[in-house]
Amino acid sequence: MTDMPGIMISAPSSGTGKTTVMLGLLRALADDGLHVQAFKSGPDYIDPAFHHAASGRASFNLDTWAMGPDLLAGISQQAVGAQICVAEGSMGLYDGVATRGQSGFGSSAETAQRMGWPVVLVVDVSGQAQSAAATAMGFRAYNPDVPFAGVILNRCASPRHERLARLGMDKAGMKVLGVLPRRGDLTLPERHLGLIQAVEHPDLEAAIAGYAKFLREHVDIDAIRAATRGSIPDHATAKLPTPPAQRIALARDAAFSFTYPHVLAGWRAAGAEILPFSPLANEAPDASADLVWLPGGYPELHGGTLAAAGNFLSSLKKHAKTKPVHGECGGYMALGQTLIDKEGVAHRMAGLLGLVTSYEKRKFHLGYRRALPDAPLPGYGVGAALRGHEFHYSTILEQPDAPLAKVADADGNAVPETGSYRGNVTGTFFHLITAEEGA
Repeated sequence: MTDMPGIMISAPSSGTGKTTVMLGLLRALADDGLHVQAFKSGPDYIDPAFHHAASGRASFNLDTWAMGPDLLAGISQQAVGAQICVAEGSMGLYDGVATRGQSGFGSSAETAQRMGWPVVLVVDVSGQAQSAAATAMGFRAYNPDVPFAGVILNRCASPRHERLARLGMDKAGMKVLGVLPRRGDLTLPERHLGLIQAVEHPDLEAAIAGYAKFLREHVDIDAIRAATRGSIPDHATAKLPTPPAQRIALARDAAFSFTYPHVLAGWRAAGAEILPFSPLANEAPDASADLVWLPGGYPELHGGTLAAAGNFLSSLKKHAKTKPVHGECGGYMALGQTLIDKEGVAHRMAGLLGLVTSYEKRKFHLGYRRALPDAPLPGYGVGAALRGHEFHYSTILEQPDAPLAKVADADGNAVPETGSYRGNVTGTFFHLITAEEGA
């Protein structure tokens, strides 16, 4: 293990303001001249782009359910050259799944414990005062092996409210690292998958600068820095995903942006060439590419634009005649026959698969996925065991093509979103994280 001081920003639940704290802290530390490495605990693919904007350095996911020790080591090595790590948790600190994955159950507490990074618990004290201390004390006591740095009290209504909340924390022996007054203008814009994408924020730089200023005024950043400790695995076992092809045409715009940073880092480290293009701008994938990859995103918000992108669609069909095309989630939907938007308008897609999906008939699909391919997909054969994550609201109305894989949730229960394939074209509703180590 190599010493690498860090901290985990977590909370009792979603919606407590930990992302605001995370972005403000990243920028404040970067403004102080530190090289800051950000991480996201769990499978979220939106937050890392915000982290990158705040710190000036690519952020990476650490996932103890989906990732084995070698991949966790490989991703941890991205911190080499940094002076401090700041990780953001997912949901509540101890929230995970019922069944152990390659390394654990996927909670932020596991990530903090594995790296030795103390937890800063962001507690929403609105509607309570001393009682917030019981919550914080319970989180610290739930697993004594998880290191704790202290708490940040968020959405405090008044000086009296702060005094009462501090009294409770003092009684519980919880160190208060900061108190944030209630401010409605600090929330980030959201849509159906959580935050809007970083590239869509109308003025992200001003927002992050505002968060940093707010934190400096109300949080003891020096105390947070003093609380950092921990380490990262040595590079001897480090491993990143290998590229599925040498020259990869990758769709990159507001409709297709959900690509895990560690996947791209692995492709680049192995010497693959990534050739970005924008379907929304009616750009064609590079004709010399060995593979076209359409990641997830929000094609359901851009159905008309994609349907009218004749150059993109015709070039995609031409490529698929001789070389592979793969789509994940939104990319999978775009490879299908029809996409129905929230108003019920049907938009003709590439037609490389027979898939018909509807965002009008919405159903929430969320969770880890383990897939055993019945047919090859780019980079992986039939004998692979894949780990991924599914998060969308679209419903499959028709899927006439052959199923691509046997897919189950984290507890081994079969899910109907098997993906499908036809000729050189494959697609899945899950976002690939990695192949299982040793599989």
